[in-house]
Amino acid sequence: MSTPWRIAGINFDHMHMGDLLRMVHEHPGAELVGICDEQPPRMETAARNFQVPRERIFTDYRACLERTKPDLVILCPAAAEHGLWTQRVAEFGVNVMVEKPFAASLAEADAMIAAQRATGKLLAINWPLRWVACYVATKRLIDDGTIGEVIEFHHYGGNRGPLFHSADKIELTPTAEDKARSWFYKRDRGGGSLLDYAGYGATLGTWFQGGRKPIEVTCVADAPAGLEVDEHSVIVCRYAQGLSKIETRWGTFTDPWTIQPQPLCGFTIVGSEGTIAAHDYSETIRVQTRAHPQPAEWPVEELRPPFQNPIQYLLHVLEGGEFERGPLHPEIARIGQQIVDSAVRSARERRTVALVE
Repeated sequence: MSTPWRIAGINFDHMHMGDLLRMVHEHPGAELVGICDEQPPRMETAARNFQVPRERIFTDYRACLERTKPDLVILCPAAAEHGLWTQRVAEFGVNVMVEKPFAASLAEADAMIAAQRATGKLLAINWPLRWVACYVATKRLIDDGTIGEVIEFHHYGGNRGPLFHSADKIELTPTAEDKARSWFYKRDRGGGSLLDYAGYGATLGTWFQGGRKPIEVTCVADAPAGLEVDEHSVIVCRYAQGLSKIETRWGTFTDPWTIQPQPLCGFTIVGSEGTIAAHDYSETIRVQTRAHPQPAEWPVEELRPPFQNPIQYLLHVLEGGEFERGPLHPEIARIGQQIVDSAVRSARERRTVALVE
């Protein structure tokens, strides 16, 4: 493209906005034309880090969109407001990327899909683990038939908690008052580890299985005393071919991007002809096959442009590249949302439920 793609970041509820704006800032074919949030202090770090001039900083999203005319908008609102913000931005007919999770409910996800479909523009849901090299390698080996047909997957995912770090994984020390104020701990805003993190396992697990859907879902969630949301959940999905498990945890002993906690955060994929164990940010994956049952460490290849991060990838798509049927695609992300919605219902009703349609 002869001129840079114009990108704006709107709503800084989620700390990942800073990470995503850094990707924009570092992309030679992108221009950060505006940032917007109703609370100016939340934009200060990004404005400083990326040298955003005052005339490109907004508190009104309409003014931001009207004046900057972006090609792509990054949205990072609280989970329960993904639908609201997607529909607001859809009025301006621009491509949209929403940071995970997809939404706080399947109905909200479907409204987002419909809003963007009406504009003819792209809707993508970013799952940061999609850009971890060991999971790209895992998917490649699955597609190559190395472990045969996928029969089951197991995911353990989480971290010390959403308030223990900011953008760029800068460590923080939250207080009880911080929890009380944060949307991550408010039920009506889509808080809780189940809504925040189970989508990783549900969505990437669906990707690893080529888009399969479970038949029914069973979930148990634990909400500690004094909190209105859960910090730990276990989901069992029954598929036609067997069972898979998704476990989420706010409160791991350490963060997986610094020191892997125990249990290890990551995926184990079981196939008809072998297995793969891949752990968050690992430089190797552990593979065993029927021909070589002794597990062996396989090195992970470094990711290369335009497949290193979501900004590179989506600009590649906007320039005519294929929008793969993967975690960012609404079709796969919607199945992940179906699993999460079913898990929420199962935990609330304390019973196994059919997959929510």
